[in-house]
Amino acid sequence: MPSSVIKKYFYDPENKVLTIIYQSGAVYDYLDVSQEVFDEMRAAYSKGTFLNQKIKPNYRFAKKGEI
Repeated sequence: MPSSVIKKYFYDPENKVLTIIYQSGAVYDYLDVSQEVFDEMRAAYSKGTFLNQKIKPNYRFAKKGEI
């Protein structure tokens, strides 16, 4: 199901970085995200809800810019 919040997302397991490209074009890296949490996000029915409830409140982030 397409997300109204997330355009694309990528995971770097070596560095434990989850990169989110929002529909707005903003790009954020969420730091120290485990493979297990990423797998839970991939399996979630709503990626946006998972992001808002499980990722944003629990992980540090860095804005990378916009595309």
